[in-house]
Amino acid sequence: MLDDDPAGGEGFENGLVYELAAELGFDADDVEWVGQTFEEAIAPGTKPYDFAIQQISVTEERQEIVDFSMVYYQPDKALLALPDSPVVGATTLAELVDANWGATIGTTDLDYIENIIGADGVAVFDDQATTFQALLGGNIDATVVAFPTALFATAVQIPEADIVASLPADPNDTGHGLLFEQGNPLVDCIDQGLERIIARGVVDDLVSEYLIGDADVVEITG
Repeated sequence: MLDDDPAGGEGFENGLVYELAAELGFDADDVEWVGQTFEEAIAPGTKPYDFAIQQISVTEERQEIVDFSMVYYQPDKALLALPDSPVVGATTLAELVDANWGATIGTTDLDYIENIIGADGVAVFDDQATTFQALLGGNIDATVVAFPTALFATAVQIPEADIVASLPADPNDTGHGLLFEQGNPLVDCIDQGLERIIARGVVDDLVSEYLIGDADVVEITG
């Protein structure tokens, strides 16, 4: 979202929600936003909303305790670091292994660092803001986040950091989906709406407007 204002309708996720609401016959004023942390969202149990949209990746493990919509977006992973980090200039995953890594607990970003990059001793933080503060403070050399997160982070949250590289796809991360309380009967209806707006090119248009990064970013392929 832009300006930390979900109701403003500016930003990829916000725009998607309002387009989906319109497709399902709702006015913008009908959309209500409820705050919840990432950890609360992916935990089992009752949810105080119809669905969550927080760039949440669909994984088999999470599907055991919550329900997801169809995947609406498959982002690349991004390598995020300060300009003087030892990961700057790396062109292979092997060159990243020995860096001092950090990531947020419960995320596919943490799984990626441990299982795809193969790093040991990854520092684990309670939330993304704390991970970013550790990066700024020099406690870690780098972190991995979804590319849309990296774009927002380097523009707003930690402009001192850079997107150092894009990374190979994570075979265990099938993409972002809307998250529902397990057993929520709205999933099928939401999927139908998503399918229609995806087919109309709405998601592609939102990606072009909000999620296009620097074409010169290094691409690490393996």
